Amino acid sequence: MSSSEAAPTQRIVRLIGVYDADSTLRGELSYWVGARLGRRHCSLCEITHGSVRQRPEWTKCRAGLPVPFDTYHRNDQPDTIRSVAAGAAPVVVAETDAGHSLILGAKDLEACDGSIDRLVAAIERSAIRLGLTWSTPGTSA
Repeated sequence: MSSSEAAPTQRIVRLIGVYDADSTLRGELSYWVGARLGRRHCSLCEITHGSVRQRPEWTKCRAGLPVPFDTYHRNDQPDTIRSVAAGAAPVVVAETDAGHSLILGAKDLEACDGSIDRLVAAIERSAIRLGLTWSTPGTSA
């Protein structure tokens, strides 16, 4: 590649969030009780969920994102995501047309302070920093 050529840009085709909780009935109940008692905390859960179910504002935001945003729990995340996140949770991973990149870690999600708008802004800043762009409708990924 000559110095006048830009590096190819990776396009984000999907975002994947991993909660710091397990999806089993016992895991969900344990997290819910622990969170109410101040003993458990997942900053991604605080952004996307109220005390029991998904926040309507998150559902609306998610539908308006340029790519799908899928979520998993620690115990049901795909092995590829677990590997990229090095087993950490909560995280947000970008699936690109060239692979996967960790886009937000636990500290980044904590800094969102439960705000959906801050989450979206953090994702956008991280994408720019990593040289990622959004896949647009009608383009092949």
